[in-house]
Amino acid sequence: MWCIQTIDAAFRARMYDILDLYEEPYDPKRPIVNIDEKPKQLLGDKKNAIPMKPGSPEKYDYEYVRNGKANVFMAVEFKAGKRVRKDAC
Repeated sequence: MWCIQTIDAAFRARMYDILDLYEEPYDPKRPIVNIDEKPKQLLGDKKNAIPMKPGSPEKYDYEYVRNGKANVFMAVEFKAGKRVRKDAC
């Protein structure tokens, strides 16, 4: 709740409206779709990893190369059990 300064009566009223909406029965003609976005860094290895050997795990360096960034979008129609993910650069 990092973006909410105070939880006042107006906020609570809107919150309960949304919770009531979630309790309604599923209607395919009126889907409830939630959308979320998440920015991600695209990282690559700076050095090649040392492959694992019997008795020794793979070893890799902490350094990386930044290969840009992308946004990941997710749409979820949870009552229908559907989701759609789209990566955008």
